[in-house]
Amino acid sequence: MEIFKTKAALQAHLQKARSAGKKIALIPTMGALHEGHLSLLDYARPISDIRVCSIFVNPTQFNDPKDLEKYPRPIENDISLLESVDCDILFMPSVEEMYPDKNENWHIDLGELDQIWEGEKRPGHFQGVTQVVYKLFTLVQPDIACFGQKDFQQVMVIQRMIEIKALPIQLAICPIIRDQHGLALSSRNMRLSDEGKTKALALSRALQYLKDHIADNSGLREIKKKALTILTDTPGVTVEYFAICESSSLKEVEQIDTSKQHVALVTAWVEGVRLIDNMILT
Repeated sequence: MEIFKTKAALQAHLQKARSAGKKIALIPTMGALHEGHLSLLDYARPISDIRVCSIFVNPTQFNDPKDLEKYPRPIENDISLLESVDCDILFMPSVEEMYPDKNENWHIDLGELDQIWEGEKRPGHFQGVTQVVYKLFTLVQPDIACFGQKDFQQVMVIQRMIEIKALPIQLAICPIIRDQHGLALSSRNMRLSDEGKTKALALSRALQYLKDHIADNSGLREIKKKALTILTDTPGVTVEYFAICESSSLKEVEQIDTSKQHVALVTAWVEGVRLIDNMILT
């Protein structure tokens, strides 16, 4: 695995690969890697020639400076994990390398996607996400970009940006990886105790209940109410939002439209850690 820390060095290397007709996949991450991240690299293996993983804790997508400060950065372990799955390139820039102009302006019209759910709870978050992802897209010029389904709204936002900017990039949405008990893997899980991880299983249980009963469309409100009870009846779990939405717009629905895809979204707090999860329903 080759490691690059500057844009110029990475571009020079990738230009040679591109000239040789190599297909490039980009896997953007903020580090603190786990099996979920590695699954993105595995997904990219058969559909690309070169896999570029970036590790960059992007300051513009954090609303709370304390959250940015607490974000785990186990870089030696990250490098070891990437080597274990034969990653081709690691791009690991500094903040100064990615943001040479401290007064850089960025705004993209994401419509309601930027104002609901995570957009409402974390104002400006998706502007920060699209800002750095667009920089990475421009730099790497990937044929394919792999993102995890766990950050479902983020994936929809990236898809919208690709459409707005007319980028020739295929967006690959890779399935959520869960532990043996059903907890969605997340870098934030490192901050949970064993007891906290057990409590956090309520998120996936509630989502699974919805999926198992969604066919009974006539009682959607009652089904959602029962699923929500799984969360509220679990001591130590504080629900921020729980919704059934049409997948592309993420607008909440009262009824299932069989011609469209739907997703259930949940965000909850456990032991002071904000956890998100989702499940495709139809």
